Amino acid sequence: MWFLIALLFLMLLLNFPIMIVLIVTCLAFMVIYTPNLDFTLFVQQSISSIEAFVLLAIPMFIFAADIITAGKTSNRLLDFIRDLVGHVRGGTGIVTAAASTLFGSVSGSTQATVAAIGPPMRKRALENGYEDSHIMGLIVNSSGIAMLIPPSIVMIYYGMLTGTSVGELFIAGVIPGVMIFIAFAVYEYIIAIKKGVPVFPKATFQQRWTSFKRSALTIGFPVLILGGIYLGLFSPTEAAAFAVLYAFILEVLLFRSITLRQLISIAASTGVVTSVVFILLATGGAFSWIISYLRIPQLLTESIMGSDPTTLQVLLIMSLFFFVSCMFVDSLVAIAILAPIFTPVAVGVGVDPVAVGILVTMQATLGTVTPPFGVNIFTACAVFNKPYMVVAKGVIPYIAILMVVNLILILYPSLITAYRMVLG
Repeated sequence: MWFLIALLFLMLLLNFPIMIVLIVTCLAFMVIYTPNLDFTLFVQQSISSIEAFVLLAIPMFIFAADIITAGKTSNRLLDFIRDLVGHVRGGTGIVTAAASTLFGSVSGSTQATVAAIGPPMRKRALENGYEDSHIMGLIVNSSGIAMLIPPSIVMIYYGMLTGTSVGELFIAGVIPGVMIFIAFAVYEYIIAIKKGVPVFPKATFQQRWTSFKRSALTIGFPVLILGGIYLGLFSPTEAAAFAVLYAFILEVLLFRSITLRQLISIAASTGVVTSVVFILLATGGAFSWIISYLRIPQLLTESIMGSDPTTLQVLLIMSLFFFVSCMFVDSLVAIAILAPIFTPVAVGVGVDPVAVGILVTMQATLGTVTPPFGVNIFTACAVFNKPYMVVAKGVIPYIAILMVVNLILILYPSLITAYRMVLG
């Protein structure tokens, strides 16, 4: 067993395509441990892994994110948040974190948030005396909040794979996302005082009202989606369809920032991304099936954690495995491999399945921003045309903040499901 696990990670380190890694490892397991098993089962499991109705939400949320990224949503959000808190000490940094959080709640994509919020916010920050590595580090890390604030493809896939309610995962992700934003805002405030960073002029009431009216429809995007799911007006999949319609109305009909011809090219781009995602989901689903069939989760957890692990021990080891894996591979692949192993164990020691899903998503968030292979760092290098080390230099303080928030959630997982007391 350990040889095949080593084979999996060796192929990943040698930069084989992810789907090849999963297929080869899965077939190797079958040949060595279940030679009499019919190989058509592998094909059937691959197909069944992408048949779930909830997965229809993924291409639609991607399409909605692509439409919004190509439009004027980011500038409207930036203007409103700048007028609201730009005059506060550290306001530029706070505006950056807030805009990334809000845009992430609209797009659901960390890379889209870097690309849309990054250039205009970096330009404003440099004009206000911020160091380049500082503001790029903030953009990289605050964009990662998009993975926690719904809509989140990671949550959709995790929910489908483990049977956890996607709607509850969406709602539960808001608390950790807000915690991270507040922590970043406090840090920006302290650093701004220490370095004497200048602030934006205080906006008048009229300026704030004007920018609010311009951005109100955009801000209403996550409110309508979450409110609709919580009130039972539509399912997460129906919410995704609504997101596409809402994005179309905003960017094509109202803002007129996108033409119908552009919409066709955006749809084609979405199709390419969706095909890659679904290939990963199919191969990941087959891999999850074979390791569950061979009882590898039970064998692995017993060898690592012992026969009677504590809740804290399970959550720490689970988080470490997901964090390290998400540093090197796509978070969907990490979930496909590790969720069937650790989720039953975590639930078995009394952790709420929704809390487990949010902790997994938190590790995926950390993985996207942590050197050496954090995807948001490479996205920032491309968007800002800056060397890797310049971008990576600025992410360290924010990763430390993320680690602290992560540890708090591991120690007190009940914080994640506190929304149930609020919402009844």
